[in-house]
Amino acid sequence: MTPSLPYQPDDLMAVFAELGIVVEKFSHPPLRTVEDSQAHRQGMQGGHAKNLYLRDRKKRNYLVVAEENQPIDLKLLATAMQADRLTFGSPDRLMQYLGVIPGAVTPFSVINDQAGEVTVFLDETLAEMEKANFHPLVNDQTVTIAISDLMRFFSHTGHSVSVLPLQKLMK
Repeated sequence: MTPSLPYQPDDLMAVFAELGIVVEKFSHPPLRTVEDSQAHRQGMQGGHAKNLYLRDRKKRNYLVVAEENQPIDLKLLATAMQADRLTFGSPDRLMQYLGVIPGAVTPFSVINDQAGEVTVFLDETLAEMEKANFHPLVNDQTVTIAISDLMRFFSHTGHSVSVLPLQKLMK
């Protein structure tokens, strides 16, 4: 049985188990920013990310998963993504397309995009890491996942991922 949208963290963990994906889960106070998260990393291995839900002038939806320290210039990013004037999506659109609230944006939220309306871009720096940490649809938990398993998860949800060399593009 498919859960109704949006998926909850327990639903996500069940999908991981179904796919044979092993994650390590951490609980902490709700975190809304990279700065908040830096104080709550005890025991977490791997990289950390900032996740941007963006839309362009044509109302196309994008999820950009970047290494947390990567500066982002939306004009340069739009050019690299072949998008037309990027802006941050509203909280209502975020809930509509990814089923999460601001501060809980995560690559795992594509599980709620069953219509495939969100295009995913992954920072090359993260793509080359062994493991990384992301919220499991809520911002009071973090899971550590192997990047290879993250890519399997994307495939399971029907989302192809474009890897962007953000470090080179943002110079």
